[in-house]
Amino acid sequence: MNTANNATYGTMPPGLFGRGRPSFELGTVVLSTLALIVLCMIFAPSSISSGALAGSLPFAAVAVIVSLGQMLVVQQGGFDLSVPGAISLSVVISTHYPAGNDAELLPAVLLALAFALGAGLFNGILIGVVRLNAIVATIGTNALLYGGVIAISGGVPRTTTPLLSRIAGGEFLGLGYTVWYALVILLIVAVVLKKTVAGRRFEGIGANPAMARTVGLRVRSYELSAYVSAQLLYCLAGILLAGLTSQPTAFLGNSYLLPSVAIVVLGGTSLMGGRGFPVPTALAAFFLTQLGQFSITIGVPFSAQTIIQALALGLGIAVYSFRRS
Repeated sequence: MNTANNATYGTMPPGLFGRGRPSFELGTVVLSTLALIVLCMIFAPSSISSGALAGSLPFAAVAVIVSLGQMLVVQQGGFDLSVPGAISLSVVISTHYPAGNDAELLPAVLLALAFALGAGLFNGILIGVVRLNAIVATIGTNALLYGGVIAISGGVPRTTTPLLSRIAGGEFLGLGYTVWYALVILLIVAVVLKKTVAGRRFEGIGANPAMARTVGLRVRSYELSAYVSAQLLYCLAGILLAGLTSQPTAFLGNSYLLPSVAIVVLGGTSLMGGRGFPVPTALAAFFLTQLGQFSITIGVPFSAQTIIQALALGLGIAVYSFRRS
């Protein structure tokens, strides 16, 4: 049994960066980010000013949280297309139910987490038990979540409560609270994936589910945990977004689906399942956010951001495919 288990997950890299030494994935993201910073310094210095970074880092932190959730799903060989609905529903619940009353914020947050847990279980059962295709199942879940968004909000935005605004938008040691939250979540995900037996089994199952079944690992349980964890992370990201934006729209999650996939790919997570790299994924989120800031500063229309994200996704896939070949 020990030999079989080692075959399944014993070769998974032990380091927090994905391996015991600096990995290809980490090096690629670091070099790309440094090159982007140099371009910013030359052509758009205002995009890396202290004021610009103070405004963009909290939103980059939200992208980190969302992308870590997507990464867990991709590690199990799927894609989660319910990101927009999940984020939007948590935004709507955390703003409409309190209706500006700080005393009602905690029940609203708990309700949002309950919906996220239900959506994660629903996705996990459809994919892990019923064996539906992940893309088809999560598209359906996304439609259900948006049904909840419309039912609660009617498509009308609501003002954030003062308490939520302070929780998400405050600062500590010069960094926004949201950045610190993202760092804590990143640390937890990295430690669990790379430093625990459960994390290595999680990666091993994603890499080779058939072999995992032969050694007696609970494949469906790990797949279920990926979708539940992802939904909880999307929910936390949506709550933070609701606090960062004074009057968030009911469809704020729409802008996070393509970036979350692009960031995961740029971070080096295997599209075939298995290996995942939390730290490179977080750096890729900063890279993509700063790339957007740079583009806007040099005059690229905001409407072209989707094209830029798609190009970044294509580049990440090309690098991944080249390395595999």
